[in-house]
Amino acid sequence: MNKVIHAAVRRDLGRLDAALASVAEGDRARAADLRRAWEQLSSQLHHHHDQEEELIFPAVVEMGIDRALVDELAGEHGVMVRALDEIDAAMRTYSASATVADAAAASEAVRRGEAAVDRHLTHEENELEPALQPHLEGEQWKAIEKQLRKQSPSTAGWFFAWLEDGAAPDVRAYLGSTVPGPVRFVFSRVFGRGYHRTIAPVWR
Repeated sequence: MNKVIHAAVRRDLGRLDAALASVAEGDRARAADLRRAWEQLSSQLHHHHDQEEELIFPAVVEMGIDRALVDELAGEHGVMVRALDEIDAAMRTYSASATVADAAAASEAVRRGEAAVDRHLTHEENELEPALQPHLEGEQWKAIEKQLRKQSPSTAGWFFAWLEDGAAPDVRAYLGSTVPGPVRFVFSRVFGRGYHRTIAPVWR
């Protein structure tokens, strides 16, 4: 699931960068749409990293995984937060002006953010995930997963709708193998209908 979330983050940063490159001068409706889509992505990414810092990082240290690695990953979160703040400021400026020049500046901020985010995600995938592998069937990790699943229906609905929106076939196959189709449908299409109404159309 970690890789599925990472794929959604990378996908949306790429979509945002591409969208900013094709805006029309003075299109305030498009500027507002892109800012709303960015805020949704930012919210998902901050939530993911908050869960890592509050639940996962302390637990993996207890499991005996190298504290230095965990400290490096936590430090990368700080770098990413600053990069996300830069994107947020640039998107606020663009949404207020709707100028092509401010869209270009926002696009530059997105690219810088992409680099910071991708460095961290790749580091996590290459080093933390293999170290965690022997622990995934243990009771301690199962307890963490139980905590991670504690979400309101509306939060879970937006989450699944976001994961599936434009997901690659391998991502859809993984979700299909881990979450029953009727459950995904109810979360994504019923509790996540707000995402499909307000965010998904921005990327079409």
